[in-house]
Amino acid sequence: MPRIRESCSVRAVAELLDILDLEQLELNLFRGRSPRARWQRVYGGQVIGQALVAATRTVPPERRPHSLHAYFLLGGDPRVPIIYEVDRIRDGRSFTTRRVVAIQHGRPIFSMSASYHLDEPGLSHQVPMPAVPMPEDLADERALKASVMPLMPDPVRAYFERERPIELRPVEMERYTARVPREPRFHVWIRATSPLPDDPAVHQSVLAYASDMTLLDTALAAHGRTVFESTIQPASLDHALWFHRPFRADEWLLYAQDSPSASGACGFSRGLIFTRDGTLVASVAQEGMIRERREPVPDAE
Repeated sequence: MPRIRESCSVRAVAELLDILDLEQLELNLFRGRSPRARWQRVYGGQVIGQALVAATRTVPPERRPHSLHAYFLLGGDPRVPIIYEVDRIRDGRSFTTRRVVAIQHGRPIFSMSASYHLDEPGLSHQVPMPAVPMPEDLADERALKASVMPLMPDPVRAYFERERPIELRPVEMERYTARVPREPRFHVWIRATSPLPDDPAVHQSVLAYASDMTLLDTALAAHGRTVFESTIQPASLDHALWFHRPFRADEWLLYAQDSPSASGACGFSRGLIFTRDGTLVASVAQEGMIRERREPVPDAE
């Protein structure tokens, strides 16, 4: 059984890397595809990751992305390719700026601005990592399937049972088994499920992909709800990501999230991403729609 799971994990990561390896159609023009999955819309993290790949391929390799700011305009159609058009806004002595628009069916579905910077020395400080259990002290996939998953609502269990390129080890797993209002905080360890190439751009794109996975859900913790419920209509609206220090996305990273506010059918969440030794490597912010449906839709498989 472990060998089968390891084989599936390798396939899942290989598919993710294939999805992030965009086809170049012309100067500043790229094409990406979506995985063959039962999603009604394209996963937001996929579009962020692919857009970052498109922008990065127009920037000299010695310059690394330090921030991106994105808006989700329309739900993506997973049945057709996504075209990414890159605008080379500025190439300065230290900073480079790119704008990317993702297009489907002749309409923009996503826009992003990204800034790149040459490495240089400077002042440095960071906040400490929260005191939480290490990933090896938490239930792994096999333990979750045996003990916690039977207690989960059907859509939550279906999500965690899928083979995914990103392994998740939530610290507060109990919020998925009991509908109880909690402090609007959530901690989850994340990593790619198999080794990635050494190219730092790959690790940044994979982290961009993963950064959208649980962030919006944190805004529902205070209400004892989750994005998996058929009575909740969730959608990412905007997303910002800052890269602070080098990291590997195939090693454990703590994603420490909180939600300062929810109002008007929108929730705002923030995240800090640490290596296991406590180094802060990235920060994230997002606002998303958490609209309550008047008529619940059937739970997805």
